[in-house]
Amino acid sequence: MNEWMQHDHALSYLSAADKIPHRMEGEHTLLEILPQGVRRVLDLGCGDGRLLALVLEAQPQAVGIGIDFSPTMLQGARERFAGTANVTIIEHDLDRPLPEIGRFDAVVSSFAIHHCDHERKRDLYKEVFQRLEPGGVFCNLEHVASPTQKLHLRFLSAIGYTPASEDPSNKLLDVETQLGWLRSIGFEDVDCYWKWLELAVLAGSKPGNSKQ
Repeated sequence: MNEWMQHDHALSYLSAADKIPHRMEGEHTLLEILPQGVRRVLDLGCGDGRLLALVLEAQPQAVGIGIDFSPTMLQGARERFAGTANVTIIEHDLDRPLPEIGRFDAVVSSFAIHHCDHERKRDLYKEVFQRLEPGGVFCNLEHVASPTQKLHLRFLSAIGYTPASEDPSNKLLDVETQLGWLRSIGFEDVDCYWKWLELAVLAGSKPGNSKQ
């Protein structure tokens, strides 16, 4: 069973989420990349709705959809957005193809996709591309692989973990491979827009009329 289905594992992450070093820098960078006037935004692996709430604060005219499969996370997101008419939270496992929920001006994600197998990551990026409107943007604040074991251990130490205590659900992949996938799928302006050790913002846009 995936660790994120376990209540205690999800709660442990939520209790430490605000303490992740430099996280807010990555979130700020992601928000800067989004085009102006986003009408619909999809959050992949929305957790308790932290990132989606930030996006909607910056884009108050937008309608947001968040998807996650962890019961604990879904409960947290639904409580956060209770009474909010422009947000829908859907139960869905990212290991399965995305549901048919329309097209979006922005698709975002925060520390979720790295729990998928590498083949599924690539397929998911293709599905995101298909669901973006022309000019739409995909922004992924992600946990990526370090180029060396020494740097991986440095990252673990910086966030207060050890090899024995790191999340066994992690399936980390390097930045270069993921950027190459995005370009081959058809995204443009693909880049790593921000990075601190194993935390990075990977983004690209779908060719077409931009809202910038």
